Amino acid sequence: MGISRRAYARHRGCAESAVRKAIASGRISVEPDGTIDAEKADAEWSTQTDPAQQRGKHAKAQGAQSRSATRAVPQAALRAVDETLQDEPGGPGGEVSFLRARMANEVLKAQTAKVRLQKMKGELVDREQATAMVFDLARRERDAWQNWPPRVAADMAAELSVEAHAMEQALDRYLRAFLDGLAEIKIELR
Repeated sequence: MGISRRAYARHRGCAESAVRKAIASGRISVEPDGTIDAEKADAEWSTQTDPAQQRGKHAKAQGAQSRSATRAVPQAALRAVDETLQDEPGGPGGEVSFLRARMANEVLKAQTAKVRLQKMKGELVDREQATAMVFDLARRERDAWQNWPPRVAADMAAELSVEAHAMEQALDRYLRAFLDGLAEIKIELR
């Protein structure tokens, strides 16, 4: 036999309504006779309650123990924490402490702020803008080469004593074959 809800609330240093809410939400369980086993309920309360949401004398006493409090976290969140902290996966059963998840969140915020600062300082460039600039540069280079045979064909034909039009056609044909080969090169900006 355990203690009443009112007695457990005094034991926890919280309102009876907080105990009722904890029972209703399933954070703590009651005995078959409706009473509460204080030790069992304390353990359930500490593992299934967000430490940031606790108040009262018990929350102050839990301050030192809250680092070890664990709470089930979805696998996607665990992977994000592990990537952020560059650490091994969470503890047994895929659980990670609330404070570890909070730390991962703070690390992500710091990394985001760092990237924004680097972008403001001009140390980073926008990928879409860089891709557009490379594409534009390649197009201008291609256009310059395509305009080269008509400009030099007459001079080359005079030096080699061949017909100017035939020289321009040959230069144009070989240049286009060369440029087609260059067009197959793919640039990966990662």
